[in-house]
Amino acid sequence: MKKIIAATRNKHKIIEIEAITRDFGMEIISRDEAGVPAVEIPEDGDSFEENSYKKAYGIMKLCGEITIADDSGLVVDCIEGAPGIYSARFAAFPGIWPTEAEKAGDTDSPDDSNNAKLIRLIADVPYEQRTARFVSVITMVYPDGETIVARGEVEGHLVLEERGEAGFGYDPLFIPVGYDKTFGELSSEIKNSISHRANALNVLREKLTEREGK
Repeated sequence: MKKIIAATRNKHKIIEIEAITRDFGMEIISRDEAGVPAVEIPEDGDSFEENSYKKAYGIMKLCGEITIADDSGLVVDCIEGAPGIYSARFAAFPGIWPTEAEKAGDTDSPDDSNNAKLIRLIADVPYEQRTARFVSVITMVYPDGETIVARGEVEGHLVLEERGEAGFGYDPLFIPVGYDKTFGELSSEIKNSISHRANALNVLREKLTEREGK
């Protein structure tokens, strides 16, 4: 098994990535397990791609090993694409979008606070117009600077009450297209086969296959 260092400390993300990458012959090692110094990499980019690269490159420079990073979030059409790249800190901002001063903050909001704010903002929007998508951008950076970027999305609709105990973040509010249950209600096996992260990892696998075939 090839060992890859995960830039994230989010145990939920590591579990989801590991559940999928195991089939690709890649073992995910957390940055803490790898002995990477407790340095926070600023996520001050303007896109999922920028933030994913910043995290992967920053940790790779610290450990000298192949590093993988994921930047993901929920994009809701009826509120101008929010929370987007600010998904983890959504409840920390009084408005939909953060001010320049608020952008400097790096503290994640509790999931229940983020969900409560989202429900409040879309409460008067009909279900048909509560379209949204989860986005995941996974970046793998090699010590020689080579970079592989893979983006995955999953479309769906939002409900106005949390449903299910599985998953994390906005999962209990998101019903993927083709299903009548939220990510919080679906089994991990189903979610891992259709999620934005699964789709990004499938793209990553294709790119890795192309790379190794050269």
